[in-house]
Amino acid sequence: MISVVLIFTDGAAKGNPGPGGWGAILATAERVREIGGGSPHTTNNKMELTAVIEALRATRGLEGKVLLHTDSTYVIRGITEWIHGWRRRGWLTAEGQPVLNRELWEALAAVVADRGRGGIEWHYVRGHIGTPGNERADEIATGFAAGDLVGLYDGPRAGYDVDLHERPADTSLPKRSGGSKPGTKTAAFSYLSMVDGVPMRHATWAECERRVRGVSGARFKKSTSADDEAAILRSWGASLPR
Repeated sequence: MISVVLIFTDGAAKGNPGPGGWGAILATAERVREIGGGSPHTTNNKMELTAVIEALRATRGLEGKVLLHTDSTYVIRGITEWIHGWRRRGWLTAEGQPVLNRELWEALAAVVADRGRGGIEWHYVRGHIGTPGNERADEIATGFAAGDLVGLYDGPRAGYDVDLHERPADTSLPKRSGGSKPGTKTAAFSYLSMVDGVPMRHATWAECERRVRGVSGARFKKSTSADDEAAILRSWGASLPR
């Protein structure tokens, strides 16, 4: 049987920048290990990158191809596409500006090289659509971002209660609209929050943040379209009042 290392990663930052956290799950046929950490002042992109870097560092000594799942198109496109141009231009963007998070990109490139050519398969998993591995990585990341004491599993795969086999059939990157650039943020359609099982739509992040700040178990997410908003609500098992 071909050995594989299954990984799910996620990063989060409250306020972006603000307190942040990252989480990752590493699974072989025999064992599962959860890892994570936090930072008092960071960005979502830094935490997404850190999650992948630390997860790959944790695979040292593990044989087999890595199947890495992340909901960050920024990470996947950066390491598989954009980084080649950045290096040719001396770590400048196409517009001649210094590449943000260069030290993290260089660290990621190093751990990717350690796995060898073809040693990693990159899988895009859209966030908050109910994929168990992604949801658990998000719980770890948001827990560390909130400063909570996060319990991390490290033990037999048979004893792990998250179904890592449940993954989307299509894990290819979404198509980019013309003119999008590395690091460009997608405009918000809405901001969603859920407190005590009650969902709410917000027009601004500040409004959403006021509702969830300091509330244990609160959930929040930016949507980028009506379909995205509906998918997030479905993943929460909720619907907005009409």
